[in-house]
Amino acid sequence: MPPCSLERIKNLCDNGNLRWTMHIMTRLLQRGISLDDVTTAIKSGEILENYPDDYPYPSCLIFEHGKDAQALHVVCGANENDLWLITAYRPSPENWEDDLKTRRR
Repeated sequence: MPPCSLERIKNLCDNGNLRWTMHIMTRLLQRGISLDDVTTAIKSGEILENYPDDYPYPSCLIFEHGKDAQALHVVCGANENDLWLITAYRPSPENWEDDLKTRRR
């Protein structure tokens, strides 16, 4: 299966082909992130990292500065028909550079 493309991810989101995993739902509640925050990030964000060998589907890390100016990272994987939402979190300055796009090494 090909790696995630932003065009395909946005198309699946726009068409409502979203599969919310139990993991992301738990994390959203724990972290105070809304479903709307996640879909907005997908629709207006950019791919930071691709994970083409993830199982069961290739996945990627999406970055977006939210409407409240808080950055958001969303991990999702896509097959031919669905976008599987895996997790979402606010990037920590301890793990990410000031741009919140570059991992600290």
